[in-house]
Amino acid sequence: MAITSKFSLSYLGLKNPDIYRNLKVSELVRHTLAAKQGFIADTGALMCDTGVFTGRTPKDKFIVNDEVSEYLVWWGEVNQPFSKTGFDQLYQKMLAYLEDKTLYVNDGYACAAEAYRLNLRVITEFPWQALFANNLFLRLTEAELTDFKEDWLVLSAPGFFAVPQKDGTNSANFTIINFAKKVILIGGTAYTGEIKKGVFTVLNYLLPQKKVLPMHCSANIGKDGDTAIYFGLSGTGKTTLSADAERQLIGDDEHGWDDTQVFNIEGGCYAKCVNLTRAKEPQIFRAIKYGTVLENTCFFPDSNQVNFADTSETENTRAAYPIHNMENIAEPSIGKSPKNIFFLTADAFGVLPPISRLTIDQAMYHFISGYTAKVAGTEAGITEPTTTFSACFGKPFLPLHPMSYALMLGEKLKKEPVSVWLVNTGWTGGSYGFGERIALTHTRALIAAALAGELEGVEYARDRTFNLSVPKSCPGVPAELLNPESQWADAYQYQLTAKKLAAAFIKNFKQYKDYATEAILQAGPQIRTVHDIPSIK
Repeated sequence: MAITSKFSLSYLGLKNPDIYRNLKVSELVRHTLAAKQGFIADTGALMCDTGVFTGRTPKDKFIVNDEVSEYLVWWGEVNQPFSKTGFDQLYQKMLAYLEDKTLYVNDGYACAAEAYRLNLRVITEFPWQALFANNLFLRLTEAELTDFKEDWLVLSAPGFFAVPQKDGTNSANFTIINFAKKVILIGGTAYTGEIKKGVFTVLNYLLPQKKVLPMHCSANIGKDGDTAIYFGLSGTGKTTLSADAERQLIGDDEHGWDDTQVFNIEGGCYAKCVNLTRAKEPQIFRAIKYGTVLENTCFFPDSNQVNFADTSETENTRAAYPIHNMENIAEPSIGKSPKNIFFLTADAFGVLPPISRLTIDQAMYHFISGYTAKVAGTEAGITEPTTTFSACFGKPFLPLHPMSYALMLGEKLKKEPVSVWLVNTGWTGGSYGFGERIALTHTRALIAAALAGELEGVEYARDRTFNLSVPKSCPGVPAELLNPESQWADAYQYQLTAKKLAAAFIKNFKQYKDYATEAILQAGPQIRTVHDIPSIK
């Protein structure tokens, strides 16, 4: 809804004559088209190009090191310190840059659970960025907008570029979080994921202080009211598998878990849409309609029909839409504490079982590990499967040490009757290029069986390399598929590849070894020696 085009930001020192606050979707679309910053697709979605950056740039993200953050933040590669004076100078330079621009303000909030609500004011240079904020964050009523006061401010100026030698950044683009002043500065990039993940990083800092576990996961609710959550890095099926016609969607990416409930942090979805088809992912396909922002997608020639298979702009094509575009959602976006937790991994080496049941210690081990694999062709320079470990399935967004989140998870699992599963949505019968991708129908059947309790009474086998409990049977799934070794033509090559991946797990976990109990260490893969095992990337 449009509040006024004469909205004042004078309290920030901005006296721009044209400031638009919470415009209607149609107005934001109109402003984008008038500025020649987007196109309308045949579905009504707004297609925009984010420019040079089509993804996040983690090395350009900083946190101000001050009295609030100094002793709590996990400083290092993920959380780079930025000086207070440097922040203040850059902040003033950004305001000076913005003072003669048409600005777009979106007021909304994060966290569907009222007790943890965080009011957000997002000020952007481009109208479609404001539409993104409207789609991704929770929306306010007219009465709430009238009395609105932000808890946090986000300033996004894609046209403002830092001078690294003077401003203390690593490059011309940057994201800087200031916990003391409650401000996020984003400059030099139009990629809207920086806005979304900047706010998530803030909540990964704030929520644990309220005994809430923040989670990079999707979540849904069954007909009996049972909540399931799905952790997984990009390409593992987190969004796809949570969009289940038989279950109500709580959210597709960011949640909090307190003593009694799981709640959505956001009000929308930011779905990766490479190779999206109506047949494979009908709910997501139908959600892309008028008001949706499509980032870095391409048209078929001489048409306005989106070609989701065209990755000439980037592999990281995205669709940002409000959660009510989905057909089967939970309202409000809140569920009970989870009954089932799924850790999704796309194992491109083809050695992990399609599903395994985890103990509490194993759950903590695999949560901290956050494993998946990239395959050849997904990024420049990758010619063979490559391991990816991202602590808590969201390492770039963790301002605290990963073990602090893992310990919170462990405490919750001790209090709640929760089943935790490791699910391989990747390859079987060989590594990428030799084996084949596990059929989505089989993965869905495995998850459905776990949700229905059908894996409770079956016989389990022990995977000797990865120390996992693997069911020997599952309704709707060939029994032989459950044993990955049996799918390989060469048992020796399977054993060699499995040990190589196990060694990669062990090597990665060394950085957390001093913070883990012996029980957690013993819960991971076990091999006699790693010295004679060739390393894998």
